[in-house]
Amino acid sequence: MPLYYDDDQAMLADSASDFIREEGAIAKQLRHWRDRDCKDGFGHGLWEQFGEMGFTGILLPEEDGGLGMGQVEANIVLEEIGANLTPSPFLSSSVLAATALKHGSDDTRGRWLPDLVAGKNVYAVAIDEGPKHRPETIACKAEKSGNGFKLSGKKDFVVYGASAEMIVVAARTSGSDSDVDGITLFAVPQDANGMSHDSARLVDSSMASHITFDGVELDGDAVIGEVDGGREILNAMLRAGRVGAAAEGVGVARGAMDMTVDYLKQRKQFGKLIGEFQALQHRAAHLYSEVEIARAVTIKAAQLVDAGSEKADLMTSVAKAKVAKAAGLAVKEGVQMHGGIGMTDEYDIGLYMKRDRALQEFLGDMYYHAGRVAELSGY
Repeated sequence: MPLYYDDDQAMLADSASDFIREEGAIAKQLRHWRDRDCKDGFGHGLWEQFGEMGFTGILLPEEDGGLGMGQVEANIVLEEIGANLTPSPFLSSSVLAATALKHGSDDTRGRWLPDLVAGKNVYAVAIDEGPKHRPETIACKAEKSGNGFKLSGKKDFVVYGASAEMIVVAARTSGSDSDVDGITLFAVPQDANGMSHDSARLVDSSMASHITFDGVELDGDAVIGEVDGGREILNAMLRAGRVGAAAEGVGVARGAMDMTVDYLKQRKQFGKLIGEFQALQHRAAHLYSEVEIARAVTIKAAQLVDAGSEKADLMTSVAKAKVAKAAGLAVKEGVQMHGGIGMTDEYDIGLYMKRDRALQEFLGDMYYHAGRVAELSGY
């Protein structure tokens, strides 16, 4: 498969780039909501515009009101979100939650998908139960209670959890905490009794929740897929979310690099543009090559996810690890080449570093995924 976009994908990229650059710009979105200490951390008006553009249903089939596109197309949108640091629930709602809901019953899809497609509802996913991403271990329990379940336990760092109308929760319905089987996914409405949030603002100004489930009563319709059979759906969610996070990271790297190169063309030192100094040219060229490699491996991973390839898990972790290194290089070089002003809030380059730090941890850092690559490769 070629590591570039076909004509339809290129048209989508142009459309997404123009729209997000204009409506999702840093001054209009990130700084606007951050400086107002917004409890949500994003603009609901922009989310509705995402719905009008069709982006919210990009991964959903046409019979559910979506566009029937794939991971490559979702990643196109995510790269632009990253490049503009646009605060948006797209990754949690239209990628992670949407991937889970596609496996739901007709009633489940009918209840939750229309408002997602319309850009009216925001959804979150609750997977991790500690400071690091370790989905192999799930202790949050859902026990049989009448015709439904009673959910008890805690989930950490649920991005946009307090703003979501529904949260997809991975819980254990049988077996021990580290068993592969015995996982069930539930669609938990925000108004469920017994669910409480301890919200925290992350380093990139986005909001996350530490959620406690204290005997939350759920009916049988809350189950997504089959009872005890949620691990496969969870893995599908993680593949989509991880390669989506990688795409957003490529956007962050690209945005930081473009901002830095523009600065090299404007800033003068000793009577010369600093971009004329060979040492900085070499560093910029090296950065460009690293970002392009990260972008290529992310496109490849998305293509394998869309194809249902058995190598999709491996390449997704390759992409997540590679993008973490490339984006980390981009933001560090950006701050350094800007000099002292790169550390000030007046310049946007520091905001790219903050988004990169949050993204690197989301759904597994580069060390987690480097280890996973080794394991999947037989080491």
